[in-house]
Amino acid sequence: MDIKTYGFIGLGLIGGSIARAIKQKMPQARIIAYTPHKSTVDEAFQDRIIDKPLYEIGQDFNDCDYIFLCAPVELNNSNLDLLLPYINTKTTITDIGSVKNSIHEKIKELGLENQFIGGHPMTGTERIGYKNSKASLLENAYYILTKTDNCDENRLKDYQELVSALGAIPLIVPYLQHDYITAAISHVPHVISASLVNLVKDNDSKDHLMKTIAAGGFKDITRISSSSPIMWKQICMTNSDNISQLLGKYIDSLYDIKLAIDEHEGEKLEAFFAKAREYRESFIETSSGPIQKTYVLHVDINDQPGQLAAVAVLLSENDINIKNIGIVHNREYERGTLRIELHDKAGLDKAALLLEKEKYLTAVR
Repeated sequence: MDIKTYGFIGLGLIGGSIARAIKQKMPQARIIAYTPHKSTVDEAFQDRIIDKPLYEIGQDFNDCDYIFLCAPVELNNSNLDLLLPYINTKTTITDIGSVKNSIHEKIKELGLENQFIGGHPMTGTERIGYKNSKASLLENAYYILTKTDNCDENRLKDYQELVSALGAIPLIVPYLQHDYITAAISHVPHVISASLVNLVKDNDSKDHLMKTIAAGGFKDITRISSSSPIMWKQICMTNSDNISQLLGKYIDSLYDIKLAIDEHEGEKLEAFFAKAREYRESFIETSSGPIQKTYVLHVDINDQPGQLAAVAVLLSENDINIKNIGIVHNREYERGTLRIELHDKAGLDKAALLLEKEKYLTAVR
């Protein structure tokens, strides 16, 4: 049996999830990992996710069939310099970053184009770190692969097979196009989300009334603002040209619709919202993407003691795992007062059917 060795430099949310998926799907695989934080690799070793914790980048990486660079984007290049003396010719080097231009240029500089394939699992959560990693994070998620000019096709095929084995969907994209795409569907939305939150913060009253009633639509579209500020600073610094270009286009479109609002151009406003609605409803229904999908059910309940508990017990007795549950006090855009978040679509569908059978009014978001 060909037992492969997988090395990790960095073991956060995504790196930890990949390591967990490898160990789950291929228990015989050998996994080694280094992070600057000794406690992280020690915890992963205790969890039996990695087979050997490393406390420095050194000779151990020479045995690897794959090395995953899972540090923040701006640190992967410097880690490559430290790794260079220990890279075996058999090793496929990859990363997990959401920006690819910088590392592709570094790989070219080091003469490693034949061994490198960029990787970007299009998945994640607002919670970061190894402790929040899980193998299921990769399931049915697009996993983008970016080739070099001298890409070894056999390596590429092997990597595609690995991604598929982990439950993800491999998709080959040119690395420059990748950076433009992720700027549009992930990086710019995070900037916009943060700007909306700051807009409310900067214009709120002294009694924080805006913050108090911010729920429903506003809370949903700004959920991603809970992500790591340090990570988003790094992304904006490394993919600045694409983000700036697309932000410019977005600002132009905002100014255009502002003029339509100022001039009360009803037909233009209706066309604006209709165009967005039509395109949004054409999206493929999938859990993959850089902004993770949520599975939320709203339920009407009577304003009486024990109603929330009754719903929670009903779901629990039917083996439905609840991710989050709470009462919504602002019913804007919502039919129900109880908001239940499930882990996946199967749980969402099962909960909806069960609650409707029990005569609860529900609405899936």
